[in-house]
Amino acid sequence: MGKKDPRVDAYIAKSAAFARPILTHLRRLVHKACPDVEETIKWNFPNFEYHGLMCNMAAFMAHCSFGFLKGTQLDDPQGYLQKVGRTAMGQFGRITSLKDLPPDRAIVAFVKQAAKLNAEPAKSPKPRKAKPKPALKPPKDLLNALGKNKKAGAAFDAFSPSCKREYIEWIVEAKRPETRERRIATAVVWMADGKTRNWKYTKKIGRPVKKAFDAIWY
Repeated sequence: MGKKDPRVDAYIAKSAAFARPILTHLRRLVHKACPDVEETIKWNFPNFEYHGLMCNMAAFMAHCSFGFLKGTQLDDPQGYLQKVGRTAMGQFGRITSLKDLPPDRAIVAFVKQAAKLNAEPAKSPKPRKAKPKPALKPPKDLLNALGKNKKAGAAFDAFSPSCKREYIEWIVEAKRPETRERRIATAVVWMADGKTRNWKYTKKIGRPVKKAFDAIWY
């Protein structure tokens, strides 16, 4: 069931005489088109919510306005809707009397459209497929070390491109020659055991053990 807000009643009662029948009429049509709509006051004027803000109305010194938050997405074959800000805040322009409004059936149809738009789940953009990284060429010193250990060499050849990349990047990113040599030696030992570069992370090793490994090899 819908919900009326007494603050909207107060807003209409305080509005100018010409505005009261306009606001009352629009309010009635919104509830007719969307029985579960709920009223609230935001930005100091009445708003109607259905799965979020849907439409609003306001009274000014010489005119009223009525508009939809998703007005640009509404079908408008008769051309009743105006661009917001062209003549007034809402899509119905400057409303000075009930004669300035579209037919009731058109307003009801707009409200139903707006309610449907709000009720539909937002479509998430399709995730972009990441381009596969080009294969890295193993450095000569790594190949030489693997050539001296058949077990490690066979394991490296059997690894997936991503596993090979992890080892290669780890080695080539070493800043000092001695660090690079140590990493190659470690890589050969690990690969001879069939281990990937990040084996110690995938095997739920405790933090103290992990930190010890990092201190030794990084």
